[in-house]
Amino acid sequence: MKQLIVALALAGIMISCNSSDKTKNNKETPIEETPTDSTAQQSNSTFVAINTNQALIATALMAAPEASRDGCKVIGYNMDGEFMTLKEGDNEFIVLADDPRKEGFNAACYHKDLEPFMARGRDLREQGLNAAQIFDIREEEVASGKLSMGEPGLTLHIYYGPNQLYDPETSKVADAQYRYVVYVPYATAKSTGLPEKPIAPNHPWLMDPGTHRAHIMITPLPNNTNQ
Repeated sequence: MKQLIVALALAGIMISCNSSDKTKNNKETPIEETPTDSTAQQSNSTFVAINTNQALIATALMAAPEASRDGCKVIGYNMDGEFMTLKEGDNEFIVLADDPRKEGFNAACYHKDLEPFMARGRDLREQGLNAAQIFDIREEEVASGKLSMGEPGLTLHIYYGPNQLYDPETSKVADAQYRYVVYVPYATAKSTGLPEKPIAPNHPWLMDPGTHRAHIMITPLPNNTNQ
């Protein structure tokens, strides 16, 4: 009888240990084992090529502040390579759509008072001038008063990325992110208190200080949700 009691006790201990091990293993199951890959593939499958004028307009408007998108004017090259007004607007913003002839994606939104400056740059670029030549010409024209950049503080919103795919449901472009440029002509590090080079990711800094094209650069950190 004593031997039977001892055997039953040992069996109980073994059952208890096995139960504890299973409970411990269940708690330590890594989250990574959750089948997230299939979900990611489904998400990626929602992106399609930007291959219509309507898609150009929809993705371009992502560069504008959300509350203002309906009233923005959209300009740019259509799918046939013609520069035109893609959408009429009635608020203070002009949106420049992505150029479908170029790799990647780049749309920009800016205050309408910056349009003379932007249009001059497009015109000089079409003439085949390089970035340095365009800079020098506009520097002279702004300094002389021939070319207007509007009031200091006007902002350029840029929505850009490496892909030309978008989600038709949301108009978000795959892997695109934002950058903001605040024009402050002739500002310097001394007049603004800003550094002339980025000191850390996501920090504002002053580019082209002391020139007509002095501007505050702000590049938010990208995220994984395709803004």
